Amino acid sequence: MPDIRILASAALAAALTACVSVPPEPHAVAMPAPPPAELPGDIRAAGAAAWPADPWWARYGDPQLDALVARALASSPTLRAAAARVDAAGQALLVAHAAAGAEAGVVAGAKRQRYSANGLFPSPIGGASVNDFSAQIQARYDFDLWSRHRSQVTAAAGEEFARRAEAAQVRQALAGAVAGSYFELQGLWALAAGLREQAEAQQRLIDDEERRVAHGLASADEPRAQAARLAALRERIAEAEAGALGRREALRALLGPGDDLPAALRPRPLPAAQATLPPRLGYELLARRPDLQAARWQVESAMSRVEAARAAFYPEIDLSAALGLDALTLPRLFRTASRTFLIGPALALPLFSTGTLKGQLGQARDVRDERIADYDQRVLDAVRDVAQAAAALQGLAAQARQQQQAISLAESQQRSAEARRRQGLAGSASTVQATLAVLRERQAALQLDRQRLQAEVALTQALGGGYQAEPSSQPSRN
Repeated sequence: MPDIRILASAALAAALTACVSVPPEPHAVAMPAPPPAELPGDIRAAGAAAWPADPWWARYGDPQLDALVARALASSPTLRAAAARVDAAGQALLVAHAAAGAEAGVVAGAKRQRYSANGLFPSPIGGASVNDFSAQIQARYDFDLWSRHRSQVTAAAGEEFARRAEAAQVRQALAGAVAGSYFELQGLWALAAGLREQAEAQQRLIDDEERRVAHGLASADEPRAQAARLAALRERIAEAEAGALGRREALRALLGPGDDLPAALRPRPLPAAQATLPPRLGYELLARRPDLQAARWQVESAMSRVEAARAAFYPEIDLSAALGLDALTLPRLFRTASRTFLIGPALALPLFSTGTLKGQLGQARDVRDERIADYDQRVLDAVRDVAQAAAALQGLAAQARQQQQAISLAESQQRSAEARRRQGLAGSASTVQATLAVLRERQAALQLDRQRLQAEVALTQALGGGYQAEPSSQPSRN
């Protein structure tokens, strides 16, 4: 008999399904184009053909930088928050799994109830107070004919994967911020040291001019002009030192409150170029960028929620069963005659809530469209980030080559001035002027190195910083 009821309910559900009217899609949803497979040749020439590897900061061979990044990744509140979001998404997935499967539980109760003397039950039940003791094992199974629960589980899984990718993005962004601040700190220290060398040379020039004035060989205006240049150099030194202090405090903030590691940092030469740029992007870039993976899984999740909202228009069929004991007195509860059971299907069809269901489906579609648009924009931004960082590196490399030529010329003039001084053909002032020229050219080269390091960090971030997503299909557009 239960089988007949199930078949009858299924037949009724099929008949009612034919009457269901799900609102059609308001517009077509198209698959976005992937990033270009190759960058332009002039951009591709900016670096070696390779993707960055995790940990990418180790390629600079700087123990101080390694320690800073390790400390930041171990103590960052932002990373802890990201990990908490991953855990919350995992718990939501467990809830979705539990709702999609069979449910079972044990229910036990004891009650005393008085029945009305004028009610349904005649005497001796009517007008009497009786006890009722029960214990049951209850079970319920949803057949999920229209994949509503399955879609909800898929949506929850997509949210969890998105949170994991977002956590990886937070990790990469934090490492990039630490590396960028550290390189800028070292650059400012190097700048201050170079300016101090210039100030010392400038002071020697002032001393030389003052000796010439004392011997009546020069006007007193020249030492004053040179002193003004020295004051400007000292102002720039103070500015660089203040900037370095600010960068060190920025590092302290990235590492967490109370961390004294930045105070122990010491100046180191800026590292040589380490830029890498693969010749091909395409779908490989989608797998290498954690933010793109997060957006992709958000699309997957939103599309599954649309499917769940669409399935809500169709009838649900559940099968419920219970097996237990029921008696008016506790001693009789565990006797064979007290056993009871029930089994039967249940059919639920939302006949009078179509307005609510249409609104929920419309909201789900709007969220899906928003996430698809966000995904498309992120792909465009990712390609732009790579192209801009690579172009910046290429331009800086060209400037650095020209700057090296300028340094070589200045050093040649310095050697010539020194030779003339030793031969008595020129005074020490010309040698100091030539030394200042060399120091200024080296300072310009230092500035290019600072810009190059920031561009390298930006390119590494644009290429995903060594992140590699697990192989999976691209979001399908239904």
